[in-house]
Amino acid sequence: MSEQLRAPVSTDVELCYQTFGDPADEPLVLVMGLGAPLTWWDEELCTMLAHRGFYVVRFDNRDCGRSSRVGGRVTRATLVRAFAGAPTRAPYSLADMAGDVTGLLDHLGVESAHVAGVSMGGMIVQTLALEHPTRVRSLTSIMSTTGRRTVGWQHPALLPTLLGRGGTSKEDFVRQSERLWRLIGSPAYPQSPEATRSRAEDTFDHGVSAAGTLRQMMAILTQPDREPRLRALRKPALVVHGLADKMVHPSGGRATARGLRGSELLLIDGMGHDLPPALHETLAAAIRRTADRA
Repeated sequence: MSEQLRAPVSTDVELCYQTFGDPADEPLVLVMGLGAPLTWWDEELCTMLAHRGFYVVRFDNRDCGRSSRVGGRVTRATLVRAFAGAPTRAPYSLADMAGDVTGLLDHLGVESAHVAGVSMGGMIVQTLALEHPTRVRSLTSIMSTTGRRTVGWQHPALLPTLLGRGGTSKEDFVRQSERLWRLIGSPAYPQSPEATRSRAEDTFDHGVSAAGTLRQMMAILTQPDREPRLRALRKPALVVHGLADKMVHPSGGRATARGLRGSELLLIDGMGHDLPPALHETLAAAIRRTADRA
């Protein structure tokens, strides 16, 4: 594992990133989800992937962790309008975030890479493959969706927590995180309260931005339906989804697999909206066999 470095990917965005493995190996870029820092790609999983012949790159998306904060104010009222489907303008799009990934590849001197994304990260890697197909060798979309509003919906019980106002202290953040993970974690692979608290504390220390998370959320809510364009994409692809996912309904994963013709669909009983350590071996092996099809 390297130290955390910074990559200028555009005139106004620098990304914090970190690498695992041998730079001579096949590059694999890991893209995290809404408000989630690079540290949510567990070091154990990154090391497993490196041992399978990947040069692994994990990074903080814009408006997250130690990467650049981007301007633009988003209110909760605006989010509610966007959620309802009313026309709204987002500070930036998922296509812009996919462009950040190409900028990171340019910085690393990498012409093309395997890519894997979780949740919003899955949306970003789908968009990356559509907008910049020559930069993508294979793609893995985990617990994500196509952008079509009739699939991949959130359980209504989550909305008060997602839109609720919380405090700004570290303890407030930890308490909010504990509440959310009780709702969306994997019921068959529960995480100990100590591990949940430790991850929340580490996330806060790494850097959080409530305003940045709202801007990312707007990019999600204003995304187009990618399924028609995905049907024309010819890339080795893997779609992973937990059947107990309350954040992104499994219909989102099924729709993604339908769009990505020839993709492998891996549905996992008892998996929610997280990456439990018990599933790391399964995920690493699946990403490797998908890359081997490239």
